[in-house]
Amino acid sequence: MLSILAVQAAAQEPRTGEQFNNRGLQRQNQGDIDGAIADFTAGLSRGGQPPLMAALYYNRANALVARNDWNAAIADYSKAIGIQSGDPDIYFNRGVAYLTLADYDHAIADFSKAIELQPSSAVAHNNRANARRGKGDLDGAIADYSKAIELNPKYAEALYNRGAARHLKNDLDNAIKDYSDAIAINPEFTDAYVNRGLVQQAKRDWNAAVADFTSAIKLKPDDWTIYYSRAAVRQEAKDLNNALADYSKVIELEPTHAEALANRAVVEMLLGKKADATRDFDQAFKLNPDLKPQYKEFIEGQRRP
Repeated sequence: MLSILAVQAAAQEPRTGEQFNNRGLQRQNQGDIDGAIADFTAGLSRGGQPPLMAALYYNRANALVARNDWNAAIADYSKAIGIQSGDPDIYFNRGVAYLTLADYDHAIADFSKAIELQPSSAVAHNNRANARRGKGDLDGAIADYSKAIELNPKYAEALYNRGAARHLKNDLDNAIKDYSDAIAINPEFTDAYVNRGLVQQAKRDWNAAVADFTSAIKLKPDDWTIYYSRAAVRQEAKDLNNALADYSKVIELEPTHAEALANRAVVEMLLGKKADATRDFDQAFKLNPDLKPQYKEFIEGQRRP
């Protein structure tokens, strides 16, 4: 793409725009983002032919993205497009920047232009679908995810994303199928197990949900959010001892998680561990007083003779 130019000898002090561009790329590859930006800026100040200037703006934009300076990156991508408007990569990268800023209309426009220039780009269809989903256009998103999958049937992320869109549409069986297909392609796709577990929970298939969360925990044993999800399912399924163990693991990993403390207190109360429940409720309400009204009725109901 634009960034592929002749390699600059590291020891040579840059003088021309091309030389500054080459050293900027070297510095960026080495993780020196500030140095890279300085070089691309110096290169731009030297001037040059349109392809070089477009490359310098494009490369500086990519370096600004690495620094999470999205608005400045968009400005540079726009300048590169103004010079060289036929490159799908520039539109694609600017679309990613807009998507990161939740500017969905501009993101859709850029991904659409990238697709116009390169219709076979599965990732551009996937990203346009993400922007459409962000805007609430689930049908449009599903159509784009489907096109991405048609272009690349092994695109696990697109399958996962389509599953998420179908989940939002309450198309639970097809969501499960998409998550399952993503897992078949990538058996270590933790989020696909988690999301499939959430769909199984929505279908009240407690055993399948627990199995999925357990698979996710094996892949990410220190992620408290998955233990919390499994605890909630086990609590719904009246598997109180295992729910207690999961809430305890959440609290071990995240000691100030007020909701986990309050939910563990509920389970402890149901198991007859009233002293433990009182301690957990007190700690939970101390951490987050706004929780108290949510549990007031349950606590009072447990106190009735």
